[in-house]
Amino acid sequence: MTRPTLDNQTARRLFLDRHLLLRPTAGTGKGGDLDGVLAGLGFVQVDSVNTLARAHDLILWARRGQYRPRALEHLVARHRTAFEHWTHDAAVIPMQFYPMWRLKFERDEARMRERWPAWRREGWDAEIDTVLRHVSDRGATCSLDVGPEEVRGSSGWWDWHPSKTALEFLWRSGQLAICHREGFRKFYDLSERVIPEAYRGLRPEREEVVDWALSEAMRRLGFGTSGELAAFFEIATREEAKAWCAEALAAGRIVEVDIELADGARRRCFSTLGELEAADSLPEPSNRVRLLSPFDPVLRDRNRAERLFGFHYRIEIFVPEAKRRYGYYVFPVMQGDRVIGRIDAKRDGKVLAVRAFWPEAGVRMGKARLAGLVSELERVGNLAGTDEIVFAEDWLRG
Repeated sequence: MTRPTLDNQTARRLFLDRHLLLRPTAGTGKGGDLDGVLAGLGFVQVDSVNTLARAHDLILWARRGQYRPRALEHLVARHRTAFEHWTHDAAVIPMQFYPMWRLKFERDEARMRERWPAWRREGWDAEIDTVLRHVSDRGATCSLDVGPEEVRGSSGWWDWHPSKTALEFLWRSGQLAICHREGFRKFYDLSERVIPEAYRGLRPEREEVVDWALSEAMRRLGFGTSGELAAFFEIATREEAKAWCAEALAAGRIVEVDIELADGARRRCFSTLGELEAADSLPEPSNRVRLLSPFDPVLRDRNRAERLFGFHYRIEIFVPEAKRRYGYYVFPVMQGDRVIGRIDAKRDGKVLAVRAFWPEAGVRMGKARLAGLVSELERVGNLAGTDEIVFAEDWLRG
């Protein structure tokens, strides 16, 4: 049989649709509606950088314009319909997925016990029982509450004092759960006090978890290589994903498909007949100009974003100022099914300061597109808490 092919435009649109960005949508952005968005995405990455708004808030706002940060806090801390843990990075995850994370707890614990003795300051493993007892006796605990006499690190984000490392170990291994945050500071409690019993008591077998993780990744990507499927939740290993794809292909559950890339080359991926049928009937994309988080799931795999959208994007955090082509922290800007540029915008009190916008090659910034960009900046002001936009004199670059 000849492998089916998705041309680049169709592939982009299928990918965007699975990431809830193709079609104009309405919703309250809170409660059950937000639960649905979170389930549709699979998770939302949590990040502390807050030059305009936090990454997770921008991700959800891009899909629900009425979303406000307190709504996500309520899902985790009040309604308990979501929990915080780890995918490829820290994330908020639908609570119904919690049983599938038990395999990740086990694997993360084994990995931490193997690697952390060389990566972390000495003495953290000796503090595990002490920290666990502290949380059991006193309830919600943050890193400031443990190891008060230990020397705090001063050489970077990961230079934790031993009791903080023990606290993180207990969380990553599933013995503790994040019960709430204050500001951006995490507070932990025993998992049985945070996770609803209906989810806490389920313990699926490894094979079931692997099948679930890779099947659900396919539904949220539309297509992908075995490595991309494994990387989605970071539960199944690359070897498990390869074996799963081979078995699913032989059983007819998935098919091979050629994806046309932005440069005209083709990349062999896996998909399903259902996804290919859906690709044939996708609507035209919304023409809205969208400001995206640098960690938006559409772009978080930088290599895939470059292959599919022709968009080379890296956050230039550690590049010396003299060598930066763009600002320290720029936001991707999308319109329709293409990335049209990147913008350097920062919240300064009630002012949204726009320092620069760089269009992508071949993108013309006519009056309509400029008006769309300004409208998007006005919309994001509702999330960021700004009421004025100030443009630098030379903000529109070419």
